[in-house]
Amino acid sequence: MKTNDERLHDIVDRLGRLSYVTPEDIPNIDLYMDQVTTFMDTHLGVCKRDDEDKILTKTMINNYAKNNLLPPPNKKKYSREHILLLIFIYYYKNILSITDIGELLRPITEGHFASGSSPSLSRIYEEVFSLEQEQRQHLKDDVLQKFEHALKTFPDVDDSSSEKEYLQLFAFLSELAFDVYLKKQMIEKIIDELKAENTRNSSMKKKK
Repeated sequence: MKTNDERLHDIVDRLGRLSYVTPEDIPNIDLYMDQVTTFMDTHLGVCKRDDEDKILTKTMINNYAKNNLLPPPNKKKYSREHILLLIFIYYYKNILSITDIGELLRPITEGHFASGSSPSLSRIYEEVFSLEQEQRQHLKDDVLQKFEHALKTFPDVDDSSSEKEYLQLFAFLSELAFDVYLKKQMIEKIIDELKAENTRNSSMKKKK
């Protein structure tokens, strides 16, 4: 059985291997559905929990289009902008509902999906993910700090006990989970505020 130190080393190592899709990775030609799923699976495969998992499936993509997260393809082909939106959706779908993702992406899709938009969707994508490398280091530092905190828990339990090892691991994972929970709460609160503001603005326009 792995020690907690070995588990920490594994997750920090995994963080170092995770990467995002750069704009240069995305083809400048439109892709059919099968090519889109293959592209996503190839470039985000390292994010999979199991080898059998799929990053995106045809059903998922059709569902996103059905729920207005994604503009319909042109003659069954998906553009570079479609791919960029799908990448955003992929990251968001792990923590947000389809409804929330739609609310968050709607201004981006309406104002920046079309060719000639300023700033372009590619520019938005580049700006957002330019923060990735710095945030990755912050995340590593935060994980290490949380791990150190967890090692100070349960001081009354016998150091040679495997139970102490597990209790400290549980404390570490709980701290990570609580962090995710709080950040999810913050994101959802902002989305709810945006939704309320959009509803008020729509009502005001109808009254005019």
